[in-house]
Amino acid sequence: MDHKAIHAVIADDFSAVNDTIHQQLVSNVPMVEKIAEHIITSGGKRLRPTIVLLAAGLTNSQHEKQHQLATVIEFLHTATLLHDDVVDTSELRRGKPTANAQWGNAASVLVGDFLYARSFELLVKIGHLGVMDALAATTRKIAEGEVLQLTNVRNPDTSEEKYLEVIMGKTAILFQACGECAGLIAGTSVEQCNALADYGLHLGLAFQLIDDVLDYSGEAEKLGKNVGDDLAEGKPTLPIIHAMENCNEAERKLIRSCIRKGSLDQLDDVIQIMNSYGSLEYTIAQAEAHAKKAQQALNIFPDSVFKEAMAALAGLSVQRDS
Repeated sequence: MDHKAIHAVIADDFSAVNDTIHQQLVSNVPMVEKIAEHIITSGGKRLRPTIVLLAAGLTNSQHEKQHQLATVIEFLHTATLLHDDVVDTSELRRGKPTANAQWGNAASVLVGDFLYARSFELLVKIGHLGVMDALAATTRKIAEGEVLQLTNVRNPDTSEEKYLEVIMGKTAILFQACGECAGLIAGTSVEQCNALADYGLHLGLAFQLIDDVLDYSGEAEKLGKNVGDDLAEGKPTLPIIHAMENCNEAERKLIRSCIRKGSLDQLDDVIQIMNSYGSLEYTIAQAEAHAKKAQQALNIFPDSVFKEAMAALAGLSVQRDS
């Protein structure tokens, strides 16, 4: 099952979510709508809402509250993107100028705040205390993950354990919430709800690991951003960490210098070192292991087209080039 077939499974629900998204972007301040629309419609995969809708189908719970949940998740994700681009001083996202590059940092931060506020207004409409609790905690953990990543910037001594803690917080935790909250709204058993949460968590880890591989092996045109952005920002991701753990002292010194400077001057040398020690392959293998765990989490559910689509989505997460 490819991406087109997966989306066909939830086409009607996906359309309903898009309608809800646009309805909820309405504001009395034109700039708020303009900036929010810019990033919401800029070609993202809408992967997180897709997980919510597939989980809703898997649990026979396709209705308005699940559509609202998918919208909340997309708004929370979009708010973090707006704030991240300010923190990282990014100029490109998905091949287009970032909101902060077009309208400035202040407007981007404030529209991100608007999306957070709109998310919690929608949560009130959903009216499920368990979902409110889970997403409040998730939002806090995302913020903590971003701050933790900030403390690791230009720190060549970041460990694999610390890196995993960062991506758990800044990426995987929201994927986990997609499955868990869809299960809560559906009224599933604790075991099924935990299984959906595990599916989302491992899918999120797999997705971020591949993102970090593509930063060194992808094509800028397909990625919608510049290759080597992580190194330019001084972010020690798993390919870099693995390379430093296995290379010789001279190579390690070169990589450490690049991380500390946040420099791309020796990007080709860094990539060559990674290739010499199989660092990208190592990271891909970790992603594949998490994708497999995501698929195994679905074993508790009976076979259905939704289960097939969710398993396929996990597999495709490690087979992408953008």
